[in-house]
Amino acid sequence: MSTLSLDEEVRLYTTNPEREKYSLLATLFGIIVALDYLERAYVRDAITAAEYSPACTRLLSQYMTMLKLVKDSVTSIEQFMSRYQMDNPAALHRIKVGVPATVEHSSEAGPETGKWIAETTQNFITFMDALKLRLRAKDQLHPILQELVTGYARFKGSKDWEGRSRMVSWLITLNGMKASEEITEEQSRQLLFDVDHAYAEFFRSLSGGKGA
Repeated sequence: MSTLSLDEEVRLYTTNPEREKYSLLATLFGIIVALDYLERAYVRDAITAAEYSPACTRLLSQYMTMLKLVKDSVTSIEQFMSRYQMDNPAALHRIKVGVPATVEHSSEAGPETGKWIAETTQNFITFMDALKLRLRAKDQLHPILQELVTGYARFKGSKDWEGRSRMVSWLITLNGMKASEEITEEQSRQLLFDVDHAYAEFFRSLSGGKGA
């Protein structure tokens, strides 16, 4: 008869698929905890709206991605939090609302403007992630950048934002390339820098009441 050693590590998995499943669940757990900390920091004025909004949007985006990956194991977010005894009500509320508090409670932004902010933020993140994943060809980058610039231009104050002219300039550059032609590594770094600058400017403008 085998005996149980108290010093022996207890494994949650015995196969690679099981290991991957628990790794994804752990990531989802971490995202929820991080979102809860972020919400509490914002409520306490420990971070500014300009810092909070993009961070919150990125966490919500990561949450949605993870939820698709663990859909066979997680029937609902409430079930997941109950199963792992998570007490993170601020995160749960933000997940259910689906947009940052700056959009939810904006006095100037109506439902449509709030939707535009969420969509434009997601477009920024998608494009920057594409560059970080080393996508370089025109037919890979142009459609994403075009969608980003189109959404960005819907905001009244955007014509005065420095970031808009930079992104339009890059659209013109990509337009002049063949579909399979790629930008250089140096161009990619500059493009990421310019888009990141426009992203920060976008949220500063919204926080100042100029974005809608």
